[in-house]
Amino acid sequence: RSKCSAAKRRCVESTPPFIARASTVLASTVLAGTARRVGLVCATAAITLLAYFVVSLAQVWATGRDDSFLRGNSRVAAIVVLGAAQYDGRPSPQFAARLDHALVLWQRDAAELIVVTGGKQSGDRFTEAESGREYLVARGVPASAVQVEPRGASTYESLKAVASLVGTPAGESSAGESAQPAVRVVIVSDPYHVLRARLVAEEFGLDAEVSATRTGVTRGEAALRRNVREAAGVMVGRISGFRQLEAWLQ
Repeated sequence: RSKCSAAKRRCVESTPPFIARASTVLASTVLAGTARRVGLVCATAAITLLAYFVVSLAQVWATGRDDSFLRGNSRVAAIVVLGAAQYDGRPSPQFAARLDHALVLWQRDAAELIVVTGGKQSGDRFTEAESGREYLVARGVPASAVQVEPRGASTYESLKAVASLVGTPAGESSAGESAQPAVRVVIVSDPYHVLRARLVAEEFGLDAEVSATRTGVTRGEAALRRNVREAAGVMVGRISGFRQLEAWLQ
């Protein structure tokens, strides 16, 4: 005790070697245990995220191949066609495939109204929605049966505008308000796209069915990349909400 009071250094030097060794071993054991626990937590989180991604990817794939609406006799308030590229008023092959599928649904009396969405790029003379309307009218759909929603520059923006167009307030209703029946629509797009589109539409209060085109031009490796990207978007959107995801992407 007197040695410790004289100088801390001499106290340390006088510590028996076996105590010093025991302290070192104890510290190493604690550090190793902590490292193992951190590693276990990180590995568990990585496996959980991977499993969630795989499930999301499977759901994207399965939803895009679900033909139940096409085979059934359901009627909805509107057929919503999500826009794609157009070239000076002429729909791209991808967009034309979506429009052709919407035309088949309309001819089967799935709805009286077709809503075509999509804005335009800088320098374009026509919006995607306008070119889609002209395409459908040229194939026998009355102009009065086609509504255009040209303001959206993304799936989120387009479906927000569609929700307002068909009478659903774009956003969550306030607590205590009487719940209104959700407007039922069917969304037409490419197979990889329809799950995220349905989830976004539901976020805006729409009762959304989906029906994917079977004549799209995105196939093979390109389709696989799109499915992977959409699965990631679905993952993040389900966790954060698609409004927040849209804000991050801007």
